[in-house]
This record gives sequence, C-alpha cells and structure tokens, in this order.
Amino acid sequence: MSDQFSNSQVIRKPAVSAKGGIVAAQSRRAAEVGAEVLAAGGDCVDAVIATTFALGVLEPWMSGAGGGGAMVLYRAKENRVEVIDYGMRAPDGLRIEDYPLTGGAASDLFPWARVKDDRNLHGPGSIAVPGVVAGMEEAHRRHAKMPWKDLLAPSVELAGEGLLVDWWTTEMIASSAADLRRYGASAAAYLLDGLPPNAQWGIKSEVRMPQDRLKAAMAQLAAAGPRDFYEGDLARSIADDIQAAGGALSVRDLAAFRAHLREPLKIPYRGGTVYATPELTAGPTMARTLGLLQKALAPAQGGPDAAAYAAYVEALQAAHRERLKDMGDVDGRRALGAEAIAPSCTTHFSAVDRDGNMAAVTQTLLSTFGSKFVTPNTGLTMNNGIMWFDPTQGAPNSLAPGKRCLTNYTPVVAEAADGRRLATGASGGRRILPAVSQLLSFVMDFGMDLDAAIHQPRIDASEGAVVIGDVRLPRAVRDALRGSFDYEEARIQTQPKKFACPSIVLRDGTTNSGATEPFHPWADAIAEG
Repeated sequence: MSDQFSNSQVIRKPAVSAKGGIVAAQSRRAAEVGAEVLAAGGDCVDAVIATTFALGVLEPWMSGAGGGGAMVLYRAKENRVEVIDYGMRAPDGLRIEDYPLTGGAASDLFPWARVKDDRNLHGPGSIAVPGVVAGMEEAHRRHAKMPWKDLLAPSVELAGEGLLVDWWTTEMIASSAADLRRYGASAAAYLLDGLPPNAQWGIKSEVRMPQDRLKAAMAQLAAAGPRDFYEGDLARSIADDIQAAGGALSVRDLAAFRAHLREPLKIPYRGGTVYATPELTAGPTMARTLGLLQKALAPAQGGPDAAAYAAYVEALQAAHRERLKDMGDVDGRRALGAEAIAPSCTTHFSAVDRDGNMAAVTQTLLSTFGSKFVTPNTGLTMNNGIMWFDPTQGAPNSLAPGKRCLTNYTPVVAEAADGRRLATGASGGRRILPAVSQLLSFVMDFGMDLDAAIHQPRIDASEGAVVIGDVRLPRAVRDALRGSFDYEEARIQTQPKKFACPSIVLRDGTTNSGATEPFHPWADAIAEG
C-alpha cells in the first residue's frame, strides 16, 4: 500500500442504544426525519417512507424517486419476513439499434463494449423505469399508520431549503461534474458557472443550491399520491422531458410499473436464519456465501482470526464465480454476463421501531447521479439503469426492451441463535456482499454487539482474485492473507471507497441499537426522541 495518510489517526462512531426506535442511514438529517416519524407514533414502515424521500433530496447523487431498490421487512406481531422488490426495468419502447457499438471498452462501472456517445451510461437514453415511488406505495398500503402526505412533508421542506453545500457535497458533485454539465437542468441544479460549488470558510457563510422544481414535484407527489408519479401529471411531465431529450421512457412504461411482494430467501446460518432478497439481487449469492462459510468457519474465542478471514475470502470468491456464470433476466430466468467492478451509486438504511418491526432498505440510481439527467420540469435526478445491461447481443444479460435489471444490492434481516435480530445492508456495488456477509458473521458467529461489529476491520473479495484487507487488521491476519492470496491493503476512507458502507440496527430483547460506517462523514444512527 502506498499513500500519504496518517497512520496514527483513529476514527470511531459509537453505536447508539435505546428502548425506542432507531434509524441508521447515510445521512444524519434523513435519519433524524425517520426518527421523528417514530417519535410521533409511526410504524417502522412510516419511517422508511419518510427517510426514503428525505434521502432523495439530501443525497441526490445516491438515490431518489428516479431510482429503484428493495426492502426486507420484519413484522414483529406476525413474526413474518417479507420482501418488497421495486427494481428497475428497461422501457418497452427501447430500440437496440439506438445503442450501436463503437469498439473499445465502456468508461464507467461495467466492462461492457462501448456504445456510441455513451448513450447507455448517461443522458436520457440511459434511463430505466424507476421503482422507488412504487416501492413506497406498496409498503404504505401494507403497513403504514400515517398519511402519505405527512410522510412526504419533510422532503418538501428540505427541498425548499435548497441543497446545503459542504465539503462532502462538493466532493460528490465534482466526481460527476464533467457529465452533469452536459445537461442544462442538471448543470442548473448542481453546478455554479459550470463548476462544482464550494463551501465557504466564514463561520456564518452558507452556500445552498436552490431546488425549487424538486420542491414542487415533491409537493405534487405528496398531495396527489404515489400513483401520480406513474399515471398522473408527474408521469406525463417526466416522460415528456425524457422523450423530448431523446430517451425511450414513456407514460405507458410508468403506468405499467408495479412493485412486487416476494418471499424472502430463507438461509439457515449458525443456528439462526438470514432472510435475503431473491431473484435479480445479490441475495442468491449471499445464500451460497453463507452456506460455504458455515462449513468452513469455526468461530474462535476473541473474534475472527486469520483462519476466519481466509474462510471469508474463499467463500466470497467461490460464490462470486458461481454468480458470474448464471444470473440475469433471460425470459424470466436468471443469467448474467458481467458485474460492476467499482462502487455504484447506492444508499442503504436500516430501521427498527419500539415494537420490534425492522426494515433493511437499499436504493440506487446505479452510477453517481445516475444518468446525470435532471428532468427540467420536475427537478428529479434520474437513474441510468440501462447501464446494467450488456450492450452486446447474445449474452445472458444483453440489453432488451422490458427486461428487468440485475443488481448487486442485498438488504437482509436476520435472527441469531441467541434470539437477537438485526437488519443490515450497505452501499458499494459488488463490495456490498462481502461487507454484509462479514457483519452477519461478526454478530452471529462471534456474538458481537453493534459497536464492536461496525468497528471490526473487514476484507473485500469482490475484485476477482484480488483480496483487499483493511490496514487495521492484526499483523498476523495480514501476513496470513498475504501468504495465501493476491493481497492488497487499503484504508477505509471517504473517497475513493475500497470497502462498502453499511448501516445496521439490532434488537436484543426490548433494547434497540444502531450503527453506521464510521468513516462516512454524514452517516449516523438516530434514536427517536
């Protein structure tokens, strides 16, 4: 490892504990919104909906109404786990001939052949049918206690305040500025004179990017209800903006979209059970990873040792090799061509309420700022889900109209053998599965509480044969990994990310706890009240 960073700096973010509910999210302010809903008597699902739309305003580079995702819910009274799947799909009007290959490799997350003008990577041609609003609609219909408009009110207020610029805002906008400036509404929303905005040095100085159109769109969604996004004025406005700019997404695509209630994968592990998302997510790969790990890992006293980390590597690499062979959406069956080789643009949050209901929620625009295309009339930042597909025809995951997108996310809810329950997940593309697998192991194999688990160093084994180890691992572990694998070391740091960014809640009896990635500058777990 070659870098210039301090070797003595210590960063910790203590887990929080409470008898009431907790929301753990990548934005402290969004977590506060969810916790306030819980404090007002809301169900865990009420907090999920309010947090979702707050996140779409506060960190629009990660998620929002223009994206898709999935959630795993535990309902305490019925002792039941369910999955709501609202992953994206390609528009029915998409034409393969509009994505001609030019030779060379694509310039973003996936090792695809390059498409002319990068049409599948950014701009209106890269937009898939978004599912977040449909997912929240289904969750609200099934479990919410509070009115839809009340749950969206905080996001309307936040949009009215404008996007607050701090160094993290500047960093995220700067990473995508070259493409954001291609589109007028995107440049107006996120750039100043074509450049990323910067926070001011003065203690009383403040920079905010106005979000007036987004505020109006969120107010419309709050007042008219979720179907307006798919069948009403919002749907027509979104589709008109995208088609006027040359994209395929239509009102018909939006009207046909529905979230789906699915049975979770039920994975036995170490005397407990892990419940994961099925089908076109990393859930099936999680099941394979945990199956291999349960056979190979013999938990030792005092936490994971060198043998445990080697077992993590071997299980993850074997499961990834199998995933690369047979996943994707081929006539409703699973198959795959390739996967993201860098972190994607995703947010994950977890929530638990005072009654023990839990939620693990992962949502994404795919790339940072998704398509980089903001719809001019609504101010919504749209996904670039078309990039999930291989533009070369004849492959298992080849681009096609109406096809569902394959994803890397894997939110989970689990019950350990000792009766504790947890909900977790992460952002970070292919790095999500290694992080979630290890967090489950830390709690279910080694009995860790959340403060110990979130600060326990991890490895990443999502880059083929290369194993990445946290520099904070004990020397004996690092030496053992270096002797057995193609091993590199990295720091867990803000940017560039070499490890995923998890958020987790846990319930032990009637006490809840929550924790988030210590190195993420915004992430926090917030207890109600």
